[in-house]
Amino acid sequence: MFPLLLALPVVLFALITWQVVADGPLVRLDEGLSRTLVRPDRFVELLSDLGNVQVAVPVLALAAGLAAWRARATGTHRWWLPATAAAVLMALVPALVVPLKELTDRPGTPVVPPATGYYPSGHTATAAVAYGCTALLLLPWLRSATARRALVAGCAAAVLGVSYGLVRRGYHWPLDVVASWCLCAALLTCYVRILNRSSRPQPK
Repeated sequence: MFPLLLALPVVLFALITWQVVADGPLVRLDEGLSRTLVRPDRFVELLSDLGNVQVAVPVLALAAGLAAWRARATGTHRWWLPATAAAVLMALVPALVVPLKELTDRPGTPVVPPATGYYPSGHTATAAVAYGCTALLLLPWLRSATARRALVAGCAAAVLGVSYGLVRRGYHWPLDVVASWCLCAALLTCYVRILNRSSRPQPK
């Protein structure tokens, strides 16, 4: 199951990237969709700001600190691993996104100043990893199903809000955002794999 879950977003990301680099028909559809969706206003700009490093990373840091503290207090084996892996995953975001931006050199939408390097969306990737890891770190420590559902719904809403805000404001083309979803789905799948392995009972 793990190889399949990892392969699907990777293949989709590769397909979208190929279309962007080759200026394929998917790009023209993307540009037409953007012209339909773009309606800049203050609300969608605030939504997109949830993907800023200054907002998303402190949320993850707080969740990582809390999860590590709870795990250590309960004597959890390798209590430090989930929080450390989340920090490494967060650091991987710019390490992956920045070279991809330079490689694809995609221009922005008509409502932003002329520039290139918009693919994939760094704000979307930051939000997806930060809020995704936040949910995964805190879920084991929530006792009630209601609290767990609220946590997942809140983190998912934050990622979707950032994505919607970026497209609606015109900061990114829709495919920039979808590509970041795919990239981060692969990263979070690997993170879940790490969490599952770290939670296995150790032989005595």
